[in-house]
Amino acid sequence: MKLFFDARFTRTDRHDGISRYGSCLLAALLEVTRGTEIEVIAIIHDEAQLALLPDTPYVVLNHPMSPAELTIAKRLDALGADVVFSTMQVMGSWGRDHALVLTLHDLIYYAHPQPPADLPAVVRGAWRLYHRAYWPQRLMLDRADAVAVVSRTTARLVAEHALTSRPVHVVPNAVAPPPELPARAPGHDARSLVYMGAFLPYKNVEALIRALAHLPGWTLHLPSRITPARERELRALVPDRARVVFHRGASDEEYAALLDSATALVTASLDEGFGLPVVEAMARGVPVAVSELPIFRELADGVAEFFDPHDPADIAHAVSALSVPEVWAARAQAAQVRAAEFSWESSAEVLLDLARSLHAERTRR
Repeated sequence: MKLFFDARFTRTDRHDGISRYGSCLLAALLEVTRGTEIEVIAIIHDEAQLALLPDTPYVVLNHPMSPAELTIAKRLDALGADVVFSTMQVMGSWGRDHALVLTLHDLIYYAHPQPPADLPAVVRGAWRLYHRAYWPQRLMLDRADAVAVVSRTTARLVAEHALTSRPVHVVPNAVAPPPELPARAPGHDARSLVYMGAFLPYKNVEALIRALAHLPGWTLHLPSRITPARERELRALVPDRARVVFHRGASDEEYAALLDSATALVTASLDEGFGLPVVEAMARGVPVAVSELPIFRELADGVAEFFDPHDPADIAHAVSALSVPEVWAARAQAAQVRAAEFSWESSAEVLLDLARSLHAERTRR
């Protein structure tokens, strides 16, 4: 069986969430299919993407936003594709003769329609129109044989909004096991917080900054890249005598060092499809304080400190609980245990079972 893996949403410099999901899942898939009858082939549009992908057989096809996307299914058929898995839901499917699995990560942009700023203007306009109603999503997903989602929370939302008549399978996001962690002092007295993520409005970073008014002596680190205009907006909100450090981008090593010296990772997000930084922090034994959201309950119920993301005082209360040595130690230990449940290998096994099932069904037909 030839299984083509659409990796065309891989970045060429640094991973974003979808890029990392695809790269890590592909690496695990290549490993679990080693020595089997399954041939896994990545689809890219630029060989520069290979720098962030595992060593893999690949084909170079069109950019996913190109008009040539209309005929990509026919070209994949000519290459012998039996099953095609896309890490997004926008892959061309016209005239296909192979099984197709599309991925839906979340439904965030229906409630928060601002598109990513790095998209071309025409794509941002189409993005806003696309998310004004659910029927375009239904048409998109029903072109597939099956739909993959990254969490049970997203699966419930898909069912709630009747977004597809196709079977939905959870192929979870995950984290790679960290290398042996360095010995470090307990973080309960570090008074250091880390937020990792974008600065879109629904990420609600403003609430984290306002919470510092109730956390004298604490520091909030913001490692992600940020535009000068957005930084100015957030700096204007910093309370007197509070400390917010804008790192304007950090390497993986720098980010890990920030986590290892922190009291907690925090996020006041109002919506998430998964929340990978939360699991990444837990895998390093770093406690987390997070919004009261279904997805965060799925990831960290009984492990995280939860708060009302609209209430800076409640955010501060949750964070302050982690300054109690016994609480911090218990949360740190429980975090690592829970994070170990999110494995790329198990996600790849789910995808492989799905691909085999779809291929067998099409073969019978």
